[in-house]
Formats: sequence, C-alpha cells, structure tokens
Amino acid sequence: MSPQCTVHTGRTLEGVHGVHLVPHSPFAVKETPQSGDFHHSEFDRSRNEANQRLLMQRMWQQRPACLRPVRCCLQGDNSLIETVANVLTSLPFVVLGMQAPRKNWNSKLYANSLIGVGIASSLYHSSRGKVRKYLRWADYTMIATTTVCLSRAIRNENPKLLMAASALFLPVQPLMVSVVHTGMMEVAFAKRALTDPDLRMAHNVHKMSSLVGGLLFIADDYFPQTPYLHAAWHLAAAVGVGTCNKLLE
Repeated sequence: MSPQCTVHTGRTLEGVHGVHLVPHSPFAVKETPQSGDFHHSEFDRSRNEANQRLLMQRMWQQRPACLRPVRCCLQGDNSLIETVANVLTSLPFVVLGMQAPRKNWNSKLYANSLIGVGIASSLYHSSRGKVRKYLRWADYTMIATTTVCLSRAIRNENPKLLMAASALFLPVQPLMVSVVHTGMMEVAFAKRALTDPDLRMAHNVHKMSSLVGGLLFIADDYFPQTPYLHAAWHLAAAVGVGTCNKLLE
C-alpha cells in the first residue's frame, strides 16, 4: 500500500463513529542496548576497584615511620672522634642498669635490658661493614625491649593482649612498641608525681630531659651529617632513664 493510500484511509476512518486515530502507538517499543550497558558497568566497576587499590597503595607507602619495618640507617660515625663520643655516651646505660633496683623479677628484667641497650649501642657505633645494619636492628630492638620491661615493672597489671602484641611487633616495629610503652610510662610517672612529693623533682627533670632528647632525636634524623648530635641525644636519654629508676625504688 502506498503512503498516499494510507493517508486517505486514515481520513476516511476519522468520520466513523467510535473510531479514534492516534498518530503514535502508546506501546512503542524502545530498544535498549543491554549488552553494551553490561560491558560499560563492568568497565566502571573494574576502574573503581583499580582506583581503590591505587589509593590504598599510596596510603600504605605514605604511612608514618612508626608503622614501617625497622630501617637500618647506616649514617653517622663519620670520624673516629665521633665514634668514640657515641661509644662513650652509650656506657651510662650500662651503669644505670647496674644501679637500677632489682626488687622483683620484672625490675631485674628491666635492669638487665638497660645494660643490653648500652652494649648494643656501643657495638653498633663501633662496627663497620655489613654487620653494621644488623647491629643497628639490635640497637632499635633492645631499646624497645627496655620500654616494655619498664612498663611491666611499673604496672604489673598490663593487659596480656597488649604484651602479646608488643612481643609480636617487637622485631619488626620496635619504634611503634617504644612509643606505646613510653607513653604508658609517662602517664604512670605523672600520676605518681602528683601524689608523691619526693618524685616531683625527678619528674620535672624527666620532662626537661625528654623534651631536649626529643628535639635532639629529630635534629639527628634531619641533619645526620651534623657531628655529636647523636651523642648529645644519648646523654639526654640517659638522664631521662635515670629519673625513671626513681619509680622502682
């Protein structure tokens, strides 16, 4: 049938009673490219997952230093005089460990760990070659062990889960372990100083030495070529440790 006939037929039917013609059917069929939409959605989902993985990788790479495995920095001890200074300033930890109270098993562990800190630090600073990085790891780990022993000696009621986690992370995250247990010790020291007048002077000295030691530690990290910064940090840390011994008397 030609288009012209179709038009005439439509006009003829317009006059018939009960017949109403509409230009478009209300049941028009609209084709949807289902296969194309499916592939497009799958592509968007894969792209979003890739972006999430990339974001997680960036966040993990930019995590704080306390959440990173121990990094053995081999800088420092650039001269014989600096090495001698670092070794000599490590020896006060041995002396403090020998003088620390040994009233019970926990305090004995802490005193022996202090001696271990002095020995590990001395060996590290006097070492050269490939063994140096392993001794650096031993130095970090020994410091973290001392903080755990001190926290245990001061507070015998430490949660078992915390102590188990500390032992687990000690070899790989010693700095994080040190931060957690040092913070616990600082809180306990402050509380004891508020109630015991004999500890207030020691606590004031501890606060000043901790502040100076923290600044020297940061300066040593940012300016590793500056001589004697590390030795100065040894001395400030030794003063702070000596005041902590007052808590065990």
